[in-house]
Amino acid sequence: MAVDDEPDLEVLIRQKYRRLIREGKLEFEFAENGQDALDKLQGRDDIDIVLTDINMPKMDGLTLLEHLSEISPVMKTIIVSAYGDMENIRVAMNRGAFDFVTKPINFDDLQQTIEKTFNFVLQQKETIKAVEENDILKMYVDQDVIRFMSSNQYEQNVLANESVEATVAFFDIVGYTSISEKYPPDTVVNILNKYFDIMVQEIEKHNGQIDKFMGDCVMSVFRGKNHLDDAMEASLATRERFNDITEQELDGYKPEISIGINSGEMISGNIGSESLKRLDYTVIGDIVNTAQRFQSAASAGQIAISEDIYQLRNKSFQCEEIGEVELKNKANPVRLYNVIA
Repeated sequence: MAVDDEPDLEVLIRQKYRRLIREGKLEFEFAENGQDALDKLQGRDDIDIVLTDINMPKMDGLTLLEHLSEISPVMKTIIVSAYGDMENIRVAMNRGAFDFVTKPINFDDLQQTIEKTFNFVLQQKETIKAVEENDILKMYVDQDVIRFMSSNQYEQNVLANESVEATVAFFDIVGYTSISEKYPPDTVVNILNKYFDIMVQEIEKHNGQIDKFMGDCVMSVFRGKNHLDDAMEASLATRERFNDITEQELDGYKPEISIGINSGEMISGNIGSESLKRLDYTVIGDIVNTAQRFQSAASAGQIAISEDIYQLRNKSFQCEEIGEVELKNKANPVRLYNVIA
């Protein structure tokens, strides 16, 4: 946008840049003064550079400079004025001017200045885009994974796999699938995310990590010296948080969770398709599969564990027997216990 109260400037610009304008490489808007420029810039996000005179009626160029940063953080201003004294240059620069061209205009110099300014604006836009993409990435990728991807070891270790002793816990919101069929998508997702936040807060508070979100279920992994105790304590805390929910947001639906916990050796690694460039850093194995089946067998409000875990932790945790249940791909029934406190 060129801002000048002299109508000859518009004529000169259209003449000097007619080829670039015709080819679509440059597009100009014109304003008679600072106030006219502000009015025309409202709601516009396609103007990257403002060329402005200093001495104009209604609003001068130096006053205009004070307002332009409020419209766009990346838009840059080039002062085009006969007032080329150092005092005006200093005031203009202090108010955010990017460059200064004196009248009478050398159009070759002005074109080089415009190109230089365009390149700077483009770099700023790319930087902002990268920051926004990084913020979006953080929403979808665990922080440990992001740090790992930024490390020097990423190239060597991206396909490394290992066996680990850990505990996996599946947290499922009971009955939410049927509820989700009755309400608008935004309502369903917003409330589901609120319930997920409760789980995530307790899992992370007890040293667990979110492995993945699976529909209305959360898969979490606990590692370290006390991984089994951490998982059981996180489960108890999460169930208590859900028991305390009193607001009835979906026609009286009271959210409850069922949880399955299993502990032992599992494989930790990058699972997925290398050709598709999509890998999921996760844990797999019979321990993981069985934990999910424990959760499926648990009723609302139950934290299901195996008899082996019960024998290991019955002095630290109060449990009650659920009974024997048939599990998929298990030859014999499995005795489950519900963690009470």
